[in-house]
Amino acid sequence: MADDLDPPGPSASAPAPGPEPELRGVDLARRALEEARAAAKASGKAVGQGRASPRKGGVRALRRRGWSGSGPDERDPQLLSAVAGRLAKSRGWSGKVAEGAVFGRWSSVVGEDIATHATPISLTDGVLSIQAESTAWATQLRMLQAQVLAKINAAVGQGVVKQLKISGPAAPSWRKGARHVKGLGPRDTYG
Repeated sequence: MADDLDPPGPSASAPAPGPEPELRGVDLARRALEEARAAAKASGKAVGQGRASPRKGGVRALRRRGWSGSGPDERDPQLLSAVAGRLAKSRGWSGKVAEGAVFGRWSSVVGEDIATHATPISLTDGVLSIQAESTAWATQLRMLQAQVLAKINAAVGQGVVKQLKISGPAAPSWRKGARHVKGLGPRDTYG
């Protein structure tokens, strides 16, 4: 009967409590989570009630949102010409950009042969002034005016250039300064 009066203790079949083995990795994290849940429950907080996921699919969907994938994406590097074109269109600069393309890409617009012998001077109200290097080239360009105008319109857009004004080389001017005398001047001595 003495055994009946003794407080219950460890049974002979149960191992004696000893030092716990050292926890590592996942087991250590699991133990820390259990302790945090127990502390939260003891203080009266709801356990396991995390914030709701903003999208269907949980964590994987959140992770996938940042991926670009194999297809084109708006975050991929863009060509400068495409970005500049969209900017010009959104700001209403398309007409001025097209006018600038006539001068900037002159050799690719009209061809190398014409570009080496003629230079665009100005573009005002749809009239492109072109200066040829010789009178022969000016005459040739006047005969090809329709084809040159078609090439320009195909390259920069319809309606940017409506008419061509072709001139030959400029003659030297004998006029020096603001004041001059009427008459032939020094040219009358060449005769």
